[in-house]
Amino acid sequence: MSEILTIGEPMALFAAQDSDVELKDVQHFQRFLAGAEVNVAIGVSRLGHSVEYVTRLGADPMGDYIKDQLKLNQVGTNYIDTTSDYLTGFQMKQHVTVGDPATFYFRKGSAASHLEKTQLDQINFAELKLAHLTGIFPGTSQQALAAFNYLMPLLRQHHIPVTFDPNLRPQLWSDTKTMVRTINGLAAQADVILPGIHEGEVLVGSRDPETIADFFLNNGEVTRTVVVKVGPDGAFIKTKDGQRATVPGYKVAKVVDTVGAGDGFAAGFITGQLEGLSIEGSAKRGNAVGAFGVQSRGDNDGYPTPTELEQFMTAYERL
Repeated sequence: MSEILTIGEPMALFAAQDSDVELKDVQHFQRFLAGAEVNVAIGVSRLGHSVEYVTRLGADPMGDYIKDQLKLNQVGTNYIDTTSDYLTGFQMKQHVTVGDPATFYFRKGSAASHLEKTQLDQINFAELKLAHLTGIFPGTSQQALAAFNYLMPLLRQHHIPVTFDPNLRPQLWSDTKTMVRTINGLAAQADVILPGIHEGEVLVGSRDPETIADFFLNNGEVTRTVVVKVGPDGAFIKTKDGQRATVPGYKVAKVVDTVGAGDGFAAGFITGQLEGLSIEGSAKRGNAVGAFGVQSRGDNDGYPTPTELEQFMTAYERL
């Protein structure tokens, strides 16, 4: 049995070894496991919590690699289906010394985008404590969106709280208007929403953290907490009952790659909540895990163990 459930599309990531070179000109790549939901799954597993991952993989070398890596990272694979009809998705990522890297997806029509909603009938909800969802998987296909919309009521029926990270991927959607309408509709069904300020600008039309939080709190009947990620500055929290707080972030000596920072935040926040930390304490932990994430090349290979996390946070407080 697992505490946490997530659903999405894990991918093989080919990360450029050559710095500040356009993807078309890169000669050397290193392979990693990637995907926002899988990043969170690995993050919470590394912090000592059990998690099951729902997806569909192709019967191909990429799919075999992903399943092996999930097992290696102690992420549950009981709800993973394999098909020979479609291929496993993958992506390429640029390496830059400043700013965010360019990425390119090879995922249209992938195995995960053809996930059958009947797979969700296999889920054992009995001991689940939380489900973490993002706005990426519903954008991969109409079939994926249908599966997503099938899962949400099941979670509500079994009284499983939902955290939702919008995680916008405009390239997956037909147009921005459709993306905004769909993502905001999905977010309204979540208990906790974890947007970033860039996502707030697209979904809400504002970069002000409190304006973003107010929108989502008013938009969803079940939404009780919004935590707005504000990059290196940390996170802004607002709750349905009027609590508000700003939790400062952690500064690191060198940012290697920004991808995975937000997923690291989610992993830290989720585990904090499961361990009984306050919302502020959970956001503080999320900031710390996110700080680990930006110091490594892969999207999730830098996430900490409980000991590493405690040592980092303790040392930082002594500065």
